Amino acid sequence: MDIFSICTLCGGLAFFLFGMHVMSESLEKVAGGKLESTLKKMTSNPVKSLALGAGITIAVQSSSALTVMLVGLVNSGIMQLEQTVGVIMGSNIGTTLTAWLLSTAGIKSDNIAVSMLKPENFAPIVALIGIAMLMMSKKKKRQDIGTIMVGFAVLMYGMELMKEAVSPLAETEGFSDMLIAFKNPILSVLFGALFTGIIQSSAASVGILQALAMTGAISYRMAIPIIMGQNIGTCVTALLSSIGVNKNAKRVTAVHMSFNIIGTVVCLTLFYGTNGLLHFSFVDKPIGAVEIAAVHSVFNIMTTVMLLPFSNQLVKLARKLIPDSKEKEAEVLLDKRLLANPPLAASQCRERTKEMAVIAKESLHEALSAMFTYTQKGVLSVEEKEQKLDVMEDQLSDFLLELSSHSLTDEDSRTVTELLHSISDFERISDHAINMIEIGSEMNQNDQSFSDSAKADFATLFAALTEISEITVKAFSEQDTGIAMTVEPLEEVIDDLTATIRDKHISRLRTGECSPELGVYLSDLLINCERVSDHCSNIAVAIIEIGQAKLLSHEYMTALKAERTPQFIESYTAYGQKYRLAAD
Repeated sequence: MDIFSICTLCGGLAFFLFGMHVMSESLEKVAGGKLESTLKKMTSNPVKSLALGAGITIAVQSSSALTVMLVGLVNSGIMQLEQTVGVIMGSNIGTTLTAWLLSTAGIKSDNIAVSMLKPENFAPIVALIGIAMLMMSKKKKRQDIGTIMVGFAVLMYGMELMKEAVSPLAETEGFSDMLIAFKNPILSVLFGALFTGIIQSSAASVGILQALAMTGAISYRMAIPIIMGQNIGTCVTALLSSIGVNKNAKRVTAVHMSFNIIGTVVCLTLFYGTNGLLHFSFVDKPIGAVEIAAVHSVFNIMTTVMLLPFSNQLVKLARKLIPDSKEKEAEVLLDKRLLANPPLAASQCRERTKEMAVIAKESLHEALSAMFTYTQKGVLSVEEKEQKLDVMEDQLSDFLLELSSHSLTDEDSRTVTELLHSISDFERISDHAINMIEIGSEMNQNDQSFSDSAKADFATLFAALTEISEITVKAFSEQDTGIAMTVEPLEEVIDDLTATIRDKHISRLRTGECSPELGVYLSDLLINCERVSDHCSNIAVAIIEIGQAKLLSHEYMTALKAERTPQFIESYTAYGQKYRLAAD
């Protein structure tokens, strides 16, 4: 094996890893939204979690990526540690698919149909179809599928290069001497773990082992412990990702490592113990690529079947390995590790923004209620919610801006744009709630009170504000453009109400029923009410934009009002009849 063979081996590994990266990234784009909906349906049922872990790993072609994702979800408080155990076990089963795909490189047959299963024969066809989809299709999803096909072809080509590079090793005397060391199972496990940890891809390390096996120099005795070590080595990526996370997120990595280490110890003990009694005839025979894939699958399935009933014990072990500390850990709104899966990150941003929406609505309702029934408890509650929303807006804005720099689908890109606008509007609603409650507090301190007529007018206005906030939050949470379309007519009715209340106040001033001092409070209160309805309108516009899958002009809703569509007139009339001010 000369310097050119070594360069070819390194180049093959580079192609393999690059193909895996490209394919995995595009698979995440295609399946990202589905992953989120699947995660939402997750229950404590271990069998469903197992299937979920296997399915997601097959979808993204990386058990390490899934574990990193789980670390991020647990660190953000989105998932509980107990929910991740079955998913981790399933991911170990799902990752064996790659080994089965790579095992096709060892197929030998004169039959044309069977020969087409070999990578060197079908990979160029897959690449050609993928390139055609990339260049000819205008749809983003088809382009992503084309990228998956090209990535897969590059991956398989890398496998072929590695196979060709190591083929001379079969005739190299030094190589045979080196392999003697791997007859020691402990050294083999350590080598498999170390090598996989260095390249951070169990699929690549298994692929290299399969390429070496095609030389005929690797026996079952050598390969079996190496494969088990490779499963331990794949935990390195998750181990590195757990740096800087909370205790619970660290335990996800502890569960993953415990699962693989316990499985390795038990399976090796069973294998060598049984071999000592029965003396398997195949132990020192050469192992092939297909057999390596089979051993990989059997090991992970056996370990899962063995440890699945002890999921709770694995969680307890993780808690003992990483005990709770007395110091309170800082809460993480969204973990940066979720950025590795942009569709999932975008979806979780929407979930957090929904939380903001509910908090903003509750803050407004408490402020409106406190205007006429002032309590110190109500003031503190609104202030606490406003501070929480300030923090959430800052963190979400930073996260969304960082997410926008990643490769996103058109839908996710529109979602990021919508959320960046909406989080600001929800936070501003809470700011106006604070302004309102401060007005109520100042009036209470100065022993000032609106007239009964003004209170009745404000009761009507507050009812309209309560409804517009409720339908806005509902439209946002459900992404319902139909409900969003009803926001703008109500916003105009609120504008009419505030104008009328001002006019009526001026009339009361002339008759001496209200004082000029109260006029300042009334004016400030009306301004805040108008601003709240304006922010609700902004949110509704963003929802409609996303619903129509295109960005609309800033003047869209103004044009809608000007056109007076039948839908707008019907809603405006209904709201106008519902929220009418009584005559003085």
